[in-house]
Amino acid sequence: MTVQLDFYRKQAADARAGADAATLANIRDRWLRSEATWMQLADRSERAEKFRQTLAAKHAAPPAQGETAAS
Repeated sequence: MTVQLDFYRKQAADARAGADAATLANIRDRWLRSEATWMQLADRSERAEKFRQTLAAKHAAPPAQGETAAS
């Protein structure tokens, strides 16, 4: 897990705590929108990390029989 992903998740948790503590509906909604945004960033970061790992593994693997290195 990356530092960036951890940061996004912590920010989302902090936003959820802010929403839970809010007494006014508009403030609670603002915190909930913030939480949703941080979670989207975390999800995007996680997908990107998995893609990078898959790509790195693909490039690290020797070419399959019958394939050239340029394929």
